[in-house]
Amino acid sequence: MSLRYSGSFLSSNTITASVGSVTSVEYLVVAGGGSGSGGLYIAGGGGAGGVLTDTGYSITAGSSITVTVGAGGAAVSGSTLGNSGSNSVFGSITSRGGGYGGNYNSGSSIAGGAGGSGGGGCFGSAGGSGTVGQGNSGGAGYAGENSGGGGGGGAGSIGQAGSSQAGGSGGTGIVSSITGTQTQYAGGGGGASQSQSTYGPAGLGGGGGGGAGGWGGNGFSGSTNTGGGGGGAERLGAVSGAGGSGIVVIRYPSYLAPATSTTGSPITYITSAWRVYVFNASGTITF
Repeated sequence: MSLRYSGSFLSSNTITASVGSVTSVEYLVVAGGGSGSGGLYIAGGGGAGGVLTDTGYSITAGSSITVTVGAGGAAVSGSTLGNSGSNSVFGSITSRGGGYGGNYNSGSSIAGGAGGSGGGGCFGSAGGSGTVGQGNSGGAGYAGENSGGGGGGGAGSIGQAGSSQAGGSGGTGIVSSITGTQTQYAGGGGGASQSQSTYGPAGLGGGGGGGAGGWGGNGFSGSTNTGGGGGGAERLGAVSGAGGSGIVVIRYPSYLAPATSTTGSPITYITSAWRVYVFNASGTITF
């Protein structure tokens, strides 16, 4: 017996996939870290940039969403007060830039600046306050001669206070796996300390990109695209550490459609079950 088919066959390697629209995304928004201050006396470390992360951010098809990656606060020298970091933004989500480190100027001690996380204090002044839900306060500067500057606050913990000779370390950052790799963000900058030959060490930068304080010299800068705070400087001619720039990351299930357009050259890839967009610079994304 023979079989006969009068129709036509589809090619055996033709598969039509159903790709759904994006209705919500997960996000991580890290602002720029504050810089440490210059050191006429021993300066405080800069606070880390604020961090906001969550799931379920609603997407409207066809709408363009603005992404702003905040710059870190610029380094300073002499007795100049440090600079706060800039905000990072994803649509309606805004993370606040980190606060500047405090210093001593014109006979008075200036407290650390408020921000996503607050900057460390100097010579008896308080650390700056952090923003609830985004970061923590900076540590106070020690209130005595040859005192250490306070460490800047981090997204995960407050900055350490300065001691009678050593600078306070920056607060620790937080760990996120939104990129597919565990990464720590938003550590505070370390407070400065005096000469290495006589006094205790400067404060360490907090884990998550914070820069160490200067030990009788320049502070160290926060790491790029981490939101880490910069370290404070010690001595009139020394330069403080700059704050690290921020970062914005979004992801959603990889079976959903890719964005229709982006600007700002985000890094785009699929890892495990996720489609990821990493913005190291400002831009837009449209679904």
